[in-house]
Amino acid sequence: MKIHHELTRDSERPCVVAIGFFDGFHRGHRELARQAFRLRKPGWRSGLLTFANHPATHLRPGTEPPLLCTPEERLELFARAGFEECFFVGFDDSIATLSPAAFLEILVSRLCARAVVVGTTFRFGHKRCGDVAFMRDFLRERGVALVAVDAISEGGERISSTRIRSLILDGAVDEADALLGGTGYEIRGPIEIGAGRGHRLGFPTANVRVPPKLLPKDGVYAAVARYDGRDFPALVSIGTNPQFGGAARTVEAWLRDFQQTIYGRELALREFRYVREQRLFGDVGELIEQMHRDLSVIGFPAYG
Repeated sequence: MKIHHELTRDSERPCVVAIGFFDGFHRGHRELARQAFRLRKPGWRSGLLTFANHPATHLRPGTEPPLLCTPEERLELFARAGFEECFFVGFDDSIATLSPAAFLEILVSRLCARAVVVGTTFRFGHKRCGDVAFMRDFLRERGVALVAVDAISEGGERISSTRIRSLILDGAVDEADALLGGTGYEIRGPIEIGAGRGHRLGFPTANVRVPPKLLPKDGVYAAVARYDGRDFPALVSIGTNPQFGGAARTVEAWLRDFQQTIYGRELALREFRYVREQRLFGDVGELIEQMHRDLSVIGFPAYG
């Protein structure tokens, strides 16, 4: 996938452009992608226009939501979906102050858009004064097709990034995964050197560098860990390690049948299923007993 960091292209080949922020690239976003690919004609390219930073970071600093994906993860999801080009631009005054007509003229003249796909509630332009009706009339005059896609619902409620964030914050990651589609929610990062307590407790853990994204609520989770192309059943602790007076949130994973030292290597965690809260025990012995119970609860054999 070719990535553009400005709203311009070095090609005049016609392009179908899907527009949105696409955090998490959930099932609703995937329907926009499906419609974009459906509109593509022989010789045309499929493109996606999104922003490297959430618009609220510029318009209302401090109110932006914690994101489901890092920028790198979003780009990977777009490429996996099949987009050939991505306009991954920073949202700043040069974007925020564009009139609706000026924004659409960029799509047509600079990006060579010949078809555009958005959600039915899409707003754009200075102070969000442009809507789908304005977009349809403007593009029709220039011979550009527009498809406005209705939101997809699940359980009587619209699928949205906001809804998915709420589920993850509640620890209901399995429900969030069902709305995300694809591989679902994931925590991925390099392994860092920790305090070494896991080894002393008989549960050696891999400490994943905490990514700049939304984490599930503190607790212990069953999960699947992927390392070097292989999956391992895992127990994951997310939180501040209250037993040891921790302050910073950490992500520590114990992998079954895994004995390697992998500092600096990347580990990916997915399919999180909430087991219990993090809490302070009477002593370390009680903590170890609870960890063994955690294994039995999720069907792992006794360890050590």
